[in-house]
Amino acid sequence: MAALDAEALRAALVGPYAALDVVGSTGSTNADLVAAATSGAPDRTVLIAEQQTAGRGRRARDWVSPPAAGLYLSVLLRPAGVPTARFGALSLVAGVALVRTARHAGVVASLKWPNDLLAGASAAKCAGVLAEASAGDAPAVVVGIGLNVGALPGEVPLGPGGLPATSFAQEGGLTDRTEVAIALLRAFDEAERSWRGAQGDLATSGLLAEYRSNCATLGQRVRVELPNGVNLQGLATDIDADGQLVVDVGGTARTLSAGDVVHVRPSS
Repeated sequence: MAALDAEALRAALVGPYAALDVVGSTGSTNADLVAAATSGAPDRTVLIAEQQTAGRGRRARDWVSPPAAGLYLSVLLRPAGVPTARFGALSLVAGVALVRTARHAGVVASLKWPNDLLAGASAAKCAGVLAEASAGDAPAVVVGIGLNVGALPGEVPLGPGGLPATSFAQEGGLTDRTEVAIALLRAFDEAERSWRGAQGDLATSGLLAEYRSNCATLGQRVRVELPNGVNLQGLATDIDADGQLVVDVGGTARTLSAGDVVHVRPSS
């Protein structure tokens, strides 16, 4: 696939964003911006890599980042006026932006809580999000997004629960990575500004309703693999105002802030 057009990206996006750099290769765009945050990099700094050699997903999993096949980008945010306890909701904000981007690209997509983009008739994984706080005097958070755009190599591992991978190309969607990057970062800009303007309140910003309407997890029988190794099974009934998943486990509502969700089967 063609290389990203850095000049076109800057022309379209610098203004809403403070700075945007494109590098040929790096270990992890998230790790780079977490480090940059401690050195005073400004709010809304964007880093995009053509390839990552140590890309990471949630729970320290590897994220396969083949050269020139996807979008591997991170955004450094310093959301003044937003309580740091609400920074975790940015994963859901990014999920909303991904659904809007898929729609722009002509791909039918939905969200698996908390932040996986599912695409196509088989609801395969097309993108993921990793939000990481940066230590330091000034609160900051880095939101990383990995989005499969071009055809995938055959060795992409299955996700939790055996979830297969897909891409915009494999779903018949837009494959111009520069155009997709502009659409994604514009969608994220719009969604994040709404969230920030509401002091990080997902409901007030309108993003909670949009997330719920696009969340394939709701109404599903699910198995949730918690970070402590415990598995829960039940019916996913709601996303609460903090972006947490509510699961009915044997008649008891359990509210979960983290975990790997496996869709066991559609509800009848």
